[in-house]
Amino acid sequence: MNEDIRIHSWPCSYYLDTSKQWIPGKLSLTPVSIKFTADRTGELLVDFHLSGIGEIKKESSHLIFSSLTILEKGTKHWFSSLHPNRNVVFNILEHFWREQLVSGGEAGAGAALEPTKGRELSGMLVGSQKRLEDTAKVLHSQGEQFDNIMKGLHKIEGDMDVADRLLTELESPSWWPFSSKLWKTPLETKPKETASAPDPKSQEGILLRIPVIITHRTDSNVKPGKLTLLPSGLEIRDCNSQLLHRFESQDVDDIRVHTPYEISVRQRFIGKPDNSYRLLSARMPEVIPVLEMQFSKKMQFLEDALGFAGAGKSPQGDLGTSIWQAATGLLGGVVSPGSPAGSRDGADSEVQLQKHEKVSQEEAKELRQILKKLKGLALETEAELERQDEALDSISSSVDRATLNIDRQNRRMRKLT
Repeated sequence: MNEDIRIHSWPCSYYLDTSKQWIPGKLSLTPVSIKFTADRTGELLVDFHLSGIGEIKKESSHLIFSSLTILEKGTKHWFSSLHPNRNVVFNILEHFWREQLVSGGEAGAGAALEPTKGRELSGMLVGSQKRLEDTAKVLHSQGEQFDNIMKGLHKIEGDMDVADRLLTELESPSWWPFSSKLWKTPLETKPKETASAPDPKSQEGILLRIPVIITHRTDSNVKPGKLTLLPSGLEIRDCNSQLLHRFESQDVDDIRVHTPYEISVRQRFIGKPDNSYRLLSARMPEVIPVLEMQFSKKMQFLEDALGFAGAGKSPQGDLGTSIWQAATGLLGGVVSPGSPAGSRDGADSEVQLQKHEKVSQEEAKELRQILKKLKGLALETEAELERQDEALDSISSSVDRATLNIDRQNRRMRKLT
């Protein structure tokens, strides 16, 4: 992800300690840093990494004016006159700072090592594996929905059998000797059919849950919470896990992707204001691919997110081709520590390039393990797709049978009236 992406910016004033005065300008947040630019001169007065922050606090300057302080490597930076208000800026900065601390250990360990071709390939394959795992979760949840549909259709067929027997009883003359048996059968069997009715929502699994900053209607109403992705929709909860709103899949009219870190979910109404929530999160890039699979026709990528949309919608084959070509070529050409370094007549730049292109035995072993996992996931996904194709065929035939039975019984009831 591009480190120059501006997630958010706020007009404010910064206290410049060298000149002992407040400088008006704009505070900006990027995925990895915080910056402050003066309005008059355009000079960048503050620029430090999120991982270098020690503390973010709400304080007061001169015991009157509300301010926000950021402690960075022993230096305290003061920001005041924050718009729309101090709480909004504090919640957003604290969220991204905490997420940076959570992932900082892994990122720092990766940055300390010199990047090699093996590590680059491992990172690409891990990304592909995560995307495939998300797809498998969505497919599994979709399969559970198909199973619930099949149970409902089986119940409809049972009810249609009961209705057929009742209609036969009504159509038979009063002297028909088997009337008592026809009436007793449905009354005895109906409670057994309706005794256990599984609740699909209670058995529903969670696809993904991330911490978010929630904005509802006005920019000043900002608070931390959680976004939960379910097979049947979305749930938005506050920091105390209290449900704020649940969007069913059919209720969502559009999902706008403003940046790779910010989306808005909207439900339209006629005659009253739309119900819209704006969600900001450092982990939003993990959610957007899953939302694309669930709400592909309702997703709208705005100008600042078009690059992310292109990367997200690129075919798996395009990414896979480079991965598999590089992996197959490099896995076959692993150089052991005791093997010759190459031609002695080569130039120094070519030798350095060859060293960079080599994959160690440990990296090759890790790549093989990831490839095995990818192969297993692909086979499981293929089997699930085949099972869902069979379920769709069965659903289609069951719906056709139910439609014919309903039409036939409607004609029989018209004759009785």
